[in-house]
This record gives sequence, structure tokens and C-alpha cells, in this order.
Amino acid sequence: MFRNRIWYTLKPFLPRSLRLHLRRAYARRQLRRYGDIWPILQGSEKPPEGWPGWPDGRQFAFVLTHDVEGFDGLGRCRRLMELELELGFRSSFNFIPEGEYHLSPMLRDQLDRHGFEVGVHDLHHDGHLFDNREAFHRHAAKINRYLREWRAVGFRAGFMLRRLDWLHDLDIEYDASTFDTDPFEPMPDGAGMIFPFWVPAPGSAGDAGGAARRGGFVELPYTLVQDSTLFLLLEKNSPELWLRKLDWIAQHGGMALVNVHPDYLRFSDEPEEPFTFPVEHYRQLLQYVAERYAGRYWHPLPRDVARFVRNLPRPPAHRRPRRVAMVAHSDYNSDTRVINYARVLRDRGDNVEVVALRPSPDVLRHDTVNGVRVCRLHDRFSNKSKGPLPLIRSVFAFLCKATAYLLREHRRRPYDLIHVHNVPDFLVLAALYPRLRGARVILDIHDILPEFFCSRFGRSQSSLWFHLLVLTERLSARCADHIIISNDLWRPLYEQRTGTNGRCSVFINYVDLDVFRTDLRVARKGSGGPVLVFPGGLQEHQGLDVAIRAMPLIRRRFPAAEFHIYGDGPMREPWEALAWSLGLDRVVKFHPLLPAREVAKRVASADVGIVPKRADSFGNEAYSTKIIEFMALGVPVVVSETRIDRHYFDDSLVRFFPSGDVDALARAVIEVLEDVEGTRRRVERAQAYARAHSWQVRKADYLALVERLCGGQVPNRPDSETPLDALPTDTGSTKAAPSVPVASEKK
Repeated sequence: MFRNRIWYTLKPFLPRSLRLHLRRAYARRQLRRYGDIWPILQGSEKPPEGWPGWPDGRQFAFVLTHDVEGFDGLGRCRRLMELELELGFRSSFNFIPEGEYHLSPMLRDQLDRHGFEVGVHDLHHDGHLFDNREAFHRHAAKINRYLREWRAVGFRAGFMLRRLDWLHDLDIEYDASTFDTDPFEPMPDGAGMIFPFWVPAPGSAGDAGGAARRGGFVELPYTLVQDSTLFLLLEKNSPELWLRKLDWIAQHGGMALVNVHPDYLRFSDEPEEPFTFPVEHYRQLLQYVAERYAGRYWHPLPRDVARFVRNLPRPPAHRRPRRVAMVAHSDYNSDTRVINYARVLRDRGDNVEVVALRPSPDVLRHDTVNGVRVCRLHDRFSNKSKGPLPLIRSVFAFLCKATAYLLREHRRRPYDLIHVHNVPDFLVLAALYPRLRGARVILDIHDILPEFFCSRFGRSQSSLWFHLLVLTERLSARCADHIIISNDLWRPLYEQRTGTNGRCSVFINYVDLDVFRTDLRVARKGSGGPVLVFPGGLQEHQGLDVAIRAMPLIRRRFPAAEFHIYGDGPMREPWEALAWSLGLDRVVKFHPLLPAREVAKRVASADVGIVPKRADSFGNEAYSTKIIEFMALGVPVVVSETRIDRHYFDDSLVRFFPSGDVDALARAVIEVLEDVEGTRRRVERAQAYARAHSWQVRKADYLALVERLCGGQVPNRPDSETPLDALPTDTGSTKAAPSVPVASEKK
């Protein structure tokens, strides 16, 4: 970085006290900005794929290193060695080959005889080692000469400046120039993991063949706070932060690697000065490990860790946790689609935050939900507005707040991916600045906007509104790197209108079997009549007026039947009035919108799930997630015949009725309740279908898409032969999903 070059050019001319003052001011600023990712970065505790654990079943590894920077540090090496010997520890001392001091063969031999390790620390320790590639290649020849002379196999760059791809010029077994998280370093972008990892040489097989045939080296990130940061910059007066981080690393089975500089240690007989800290802090760390974790930790030298990792059948690959933001003008707790994306990224170790709405005053603005950080930037306590203006005001207010939030957060710590969910499409503008600065952007089309808007607010497709929204749709698509569409019928139309061929994938709303679990389905107690249920948004295209009008017919056969509706929307009051006018106010019961897990519990006890969408409106092509959620729970489903539902389901899975036909809906419900054996067979087939088309099966496709967009390697998919290049054409279609022995003629 240019800033670093200026600093290290000026550094020799600045008084040491001034340098310390400037660094302390910078550290205080960084601590305010990065307190949420330091000293613990959530996600860094996830082990690399295939990680076997430490030798002899030890809980974690504890590794000690020392960078010797000047004469003062050189003069304290023997005393530090004796302290560690006294407490039963060994460490690696890293010396500067061409610095202000000369490393004597006598000290090297003494360290070696007592079981310590010697490593190479930079070349001149002046901050210029990586200024340009040609100069580094020349310096590498010198470093390799010192490596051979000192019989060393490890390297650490000065000031943690690094270019790991250049380090393949060095004859080393390991490098230790990275860290898990440390915003105080000149290059603050850390490795994001508390485990060692393999850095393959360009063109090498990486994980193929034996150790002798592998080209590359092991990277050992330090994971405990550097002593200079902790005691000199942040001016802490105890090792408590060390101990707390070590406990967390031990809990997750990682590698606790600390870097302590002899230059900054102050032994009991030395005078106090601002550039040193008491050696007792380091002693307390060693004693804490020896006593609290006796017999439970592996204490190798760095070269031992490198050889252990190098000899693994499959050396651990580096995967830094990605920073991902989801943006949705919705309530996160009730938006299953957003929850599924956020959870799968969180489960693999990424840092995920969701920018969403606050649905009620009693909900926290900032919260963590199952490991996902939720920022509710805008209040929207009602979803009953009948005209477009209240919705437009809410959307634009949310867009402004989301834009400011993402801009500020991206400047603080860059995002890797921003996944924006419509409606509306132009929410993608909130991610414009991060995209210009390198973040990847996905636009997720939950509902195709022009048709959705006109259906909801009674506008025709020849209106000015429709044409403006088509233009908005096209411009929004240009602001995204990739577009996800929520069903197969919309994809051709969307691609034709936006010119996004090759940039679209289809991901329907796959059911999450961890939420909609079969075991939630239990027989209802009591002698009440059958319960019909509908969960979802209360918009006109949902056709609930048809179901309400069918209730008197259903009650002729089942007098105690009830219809429970969970949701909110602009049609709630008209449909409540309709139920009242029909004398059904105690039969048709409206409940508020609930979180997905609570909805699953309520729906699981129902006798019939009702999906009465209108085929003459937007509902004809809008995929109904609730259908497959009913299937997963084992609830029989009565569905109106629409184009979209006939595309994905058939009569062996659900009981269809002609859309808008009140009498046919009533007959279908009665048949489902009376034909016990036929309903049982249909439910069994539907559950098999739901398992095959669940989020658990299809989430690997989403992760592969994220990896492709962010430039990472595609995860292995042993259960599928689908190439990544084919993802845009078949990730969402049930025609490409695993086959099940049901509905084979109509998938």
C-alpha cells in the first residue's frame, strides 16, 4: 500500500516517542471501528474441510514465537529462554539477518541444544521487502542463504507485510506472517482462521500426492494478540485479553500462536520505560496454560506444526470467512427465503448481516439471530396500506438508510458479497458503492416487479406505472453481477426484458426441513372439527375470499370446521368484513404474521392446507412456498389450478380445484377429509417430493454460485455431476432436481 511505503520511508526520521504516540492514536481509532471483529472474529473458528484434529487427540495447539528486532531484544533472548525452560515450554526465536545486530553462532547453538527453534525474520526489517517483485527475488536469494546457514525452515516478514505468492521463492517449510484478525497491522486483512493452512505453489497439485511431492508451504497465523499491540498501544495492564482469547481458541480446537518480542519485555531488575511491559504478563500466560489445560494441549515448535500439516493426506486449504450483507425490505424473522440464505452462509463460517425492517416497536433494532447480525434500519409497523404512496415512501426511506449503512460499513470493512432482495428491484442501488469498490452483488427477484405492482394496486399493463417499472427492472439488473429468479416461468420473460441471458439462475423457495419438520405433526387433541389453515401475505391475488365463501359449504358436512389465517396485508380488513357478513367471524380466525418456526408449529397441527390463488392475476405465475411447506409437514394440500403450480406439482401430490370456483374448493376439502386412505397416499408422496426439493438438497448450488462470484473455488459436490457452468440453467428447476418415485411425469 502506498500509505505503508510513505510511513516506512519516514519512520527512521521520526522520534520513537512520536511514533508511539501516533500508533496509539491510530490503535484507539481502529478499536472503535473494529471492536466487533477483534480480538475474536466470528467464523474464524470453523475448521478447514477435512481437519483431523491435533496429534494424540489434544484439544488445541499452543505455539510460542519471538521476533527479535534490536540489540535490546537480542540481549534478553537467554533470559527469555530460561523463563520458558523453567515453566516447561519451548519456542522459536526469529532473527533479522541484516539488521542492527549480528546473530552469533553461539546463541544459535545454545537455543538449538535446549530444544528451541531459530527462524528468519525479514531481511533488513525496514518495511520495504515487498516493494516490487524484482527486488524481492534478489532479496529471496539472500534470505535462502541465511536459512541454510542457520538451518532454519521458517520465515516471518517484518510488520506482517506479506505477499504469500512471492514467498514461494523462499526455501521454507512455513511462513508466519499472517494473523486471524488484527486491524492494527499495516495490512489489516487477516487470514480469518485460527488453524494453520497450506499455501500451494502455483501449478502444484495442492492436495495430491505425498508430502515430498507437494510444492508449497504451511502458513501459521498468529491468533493471540501481539504483545506490542496489547501492552504498548492499547496500554493494557494485564494479560486478561490473552487468556480470554486463548480459552475461546481452546474451546474450538484451534491453534493459539503468540508472538512476544524480547525487545518489549521488562524483567524485574530493569527500569520501567514506556516501550516495555512487565515480563510477568507473559509468565502469567504460560502458567495459565500449564495449569488450566494440563495434559490437554499440544505444545509443538512452529516447524513441528508445519510438518504435521504437510504430512496430512489432505492439507487444509485456506478459506477466509466472507463478509456478506443481505438487504431486504421485509421482516427478517418472517422471510424464510432470506433466512435460508443467511443461515447456510453462517453455517459455513461466513460473517452475515441482514439489513431489514423493524416490524414492531418491541423488536430490537440491532440483534443477533442464530449467529446472523440483523440491523433493522427502518420501521414499518403495518402492512395494510391500500395505495402505492405509503409503500413508496417506506421503500425510499429504507433505500436511503440502507445505502448509507452499506457505504459506511464497506469503508470500515469491505464486503465480499451483497445479496439484495426485491421488491422493489431498485433496492440494488444501495449496493452501488460497494460494487464499485469490488464487492459482488446478487439481485434476488422474489416477485417480478411490474406484474406484482399492477396486480396489487389495480393498474393495467398498459399503464404508465407498468412501463416505468419495466424500465426500472432493466436498469436495476445492470447494477448486479448475477440475478436469482424465484421460479422458472418468470426467467424467460425477465431475461427478454432485461437482456440478462447468462447472468440468471432460478432458485425457487425451497423448503427448509430444519424448520418444517415432520416430527412437528401430531394428532390434535379434543373433539373439535377439522382445521383449515393459510399462512402468508394477504394480497388480493391470494384468493382467500374464495376460501372464506366456501366455508359454509364445508361446514354443512363438518359443522365444527374452522379456517385459521396467519398473515397481514392490505386485504385483511376486507376479508375480515367478508367473514363477518357471512356470519363466519367465529369460524374464520385471523392471526398476526408469525416467525417461520412458529408458523411451522401452528400449521403442523392443521387438517388441510389451503392455497386458493387466483389464476386470472399475478398469482397465476407466483410460486407458493406454503405448498411445499405443507408437504414437508405432512399436511394435505388443496390448491387452485394455476400455471405455476401445475408446472411444479400434479394430482398425485396435491388436490387441485379450478381457480375461483367456490363449490369446487369445498368439494376438494371434503374429499381430502373423507378419503383417508387416498389422502394418506398423497401425503406420503408429497413428503418424498419435499425432501427431494428441500433447501438441504439445493443449498450447495447457492454456495457454488457465491464461490464463483467471489472468485473462490467451487465446493466439491459428490452428490451431483452438474458442472458449475450449468448452474444458471438448472439450479431452480424441479426438472433438474433429484428424482423421487412420485409425480415423475410432471416435475
